[in-house]
Amino acid sequence: MFNPFKKYRIDRLFFHSFAIVLIAVIGVTAWTSYSNSSKALVQTTSHYQQQLLDELNNEINTKLVMIEQISLSSSRDSELTKYLRNRQDEFERYRRRAEVESALANLTYAIPLIQGIDLYMDNPILSERQNYIQFRNFMDLDKEGIAECLAKSDYCWSKEYMFPSTQGEIPVLSFFRKIVFEDDYLGVLVVHIKANEIRKLLTGNSDGSNRIMADSEGQQIMKIGDALDQSDWSRWIDVKSNKSGYVHIPAQDGSNDTLLVYSRMDNSIWTLIEFTSWKQITASSLKLAEWIGLIGLAAVLLVVLFTHFLSRQFTKPIKRLVTAMRVYSVGGDNVELPVDYENEFGYLFAGYRKQNERIEQLYLSLERRYEQQRKAEIEALQANINPHFLYNMLDQLNWMAIEAEQNELSRILELMGRMFRIGLSNGNSFIPIADELLHINCYLEIQQLRWGEGLEYKIEASPELQTFYIPKLTLQPFVENSIVHGFNKQRSGYVSIVMEIIGSAVRIVIDDNGSGLKQSEDRPHNRHTGGYGIRNVRERIDGYFGGSYGIVLGEREEGGTRVEITLPLLTEPPSKND
Repeated sequence: MFNPFKKYRIDRLFFHSFAIVLIAVIGVTAWTSYSNSSKALVQTTSHYQQQLLDELNNEINTKLVMIEQISLSSSRDSELTKYLRNRQDEFERYRRRAEVESALANLTYAIPLIQGIDLYMDNPILSERQNYIQFRNFMDLDKEGIAECLAKSDYCWSKEYMFPSTQGEIPVLSFFRKIVFEDDYLGVLVVHIKANEIRKLLTGNSDGSNRIMADSEGQQIMKIGDALDQSDWSRWIDVKSNKSGYVHIPAQDGSNDTLLVYSRMDNSIWTLIEFTSWKQITASSLKLAEWIGLIGLAAVLLVVLFTHFLSRQFTKPIKRLVTAMRVYSVGGDNVELPVDYENEFGYLFAGYRKQNERIEQLYLSLERRYEQQRKAEIEALQANINPHFLYNMLDQLNWMAIEAEQNELSRILELMGRMFRIGLSNGNSFIPIADELLHINCYLEIQQLRWGEGLEYKIEASPELQTFYIPKLTLQPFVENSIVHGFNKQRSGYVSIVMEIIGSAVRIVIDDNGSGLKQSEDRPHNRHTGGYGIRNVRERIDGYFGGSYGIVLGEREEGGTRVEITLPLLTEPPSKND
């Protein structure tokens, strides 16, 4: 469609437009009527109501989609699926239940919108009645009337209903999601959310409104105010379509005409419906009809309306440009500006697009440069602990010690050879945890040969854990720091290394009974092994995994030092291109 506001200069449009309007106003003797004004009011009211409903729909959908995503991530939790598969002994089953209950309880504490969570499964271990997390039997799903819904889909929402809680009966909406693992139907996760919070969103700032929230199947979920029954309004709109609009419902059975405005958005499964009395909307039109005969007033009104229309035409592209600038993010889903403007607005849009393209290019260039720098730093750090030539020297010294019958020295050289073999690792930066433990065990055995019976150590790591991968030479700097600095003034010492899996991470705890951090800090450092080695490990972890993982050093209450290292569980070494 031809649009002059996209073609001609703005000053000429203003001049000719106002000239035509003024000529038209002079020739007009009567223009408006009650019906036309009432229609205009209905259109205006429905327009603003629909905008408001779209905003409310977006807010409600954001909250409910968050609940759906939380339930999806919870249903895929490995600890939850292991527990539901019911393949543990009784003790392990109770332990896993406690972990699952704790994880679900954390959700209820972290998200105020959630009232409680139910988990339906076979042979559940029932919870206490006042607990926010309930483990229920599969058979109870039929009592909730949800089994039919879940037969059609993997998830669904319930209507608003009263839910028993420690505070008594409270209104809730519930989201039901199937838990399926390897085609096995294990259970159903039910998240109960507080209906009053959704009711506040549905009400917005319009107290006294009459609104309904319905799902994609046309089922009424929630109602506020004096809204029509579902049987009265459902035949006027199709909630399964993605269209918004309004409908004039004629009076029936003694009721008044009603304006029905509904909002249905592409990114939402919800339909919001508002009912307004037709009489209430058109009441002001009756007053306006008394003055409509005044041609002069009508002419002024037309000029004002047309001026408003013109201003909207001029400000609309500017608003679109401002909106695009406000929400712009590099690499994001940004607002697309129109390309069919040929006047000043077209020049603005073209310049803005060129500027964004330049920003994207600069950002990608900086990102590539940062990645190259990060990889170079990691490789430089790794190169500091790969002395290839020392392994060959140790091998020759070992044979010399064997020939000289220096068995203890031969053993030390053999252990050092193993250590350097693991340190080299064919140039690999990541090695199995089993190799890392072999490396530190060799180091501790060498120290035992030096200390005699004065040094004791313990290493605990499950065989399952030892198959995962870890940056090489992660443990040795901390154990060396304990022996060289922590036991400096002692004749005996004890080192403990414990590894365990915590969720999707591995936690390593290194304890010693040495002098601790404070005494180590007060004493002048004659050697740089501990400081450099620990800094090397810390920087490698930060370079590989970022700030989510790292090292924490602290004093033990019973004396000595504790080091806690947190790393991700890696089933295979990261790609060198990562």
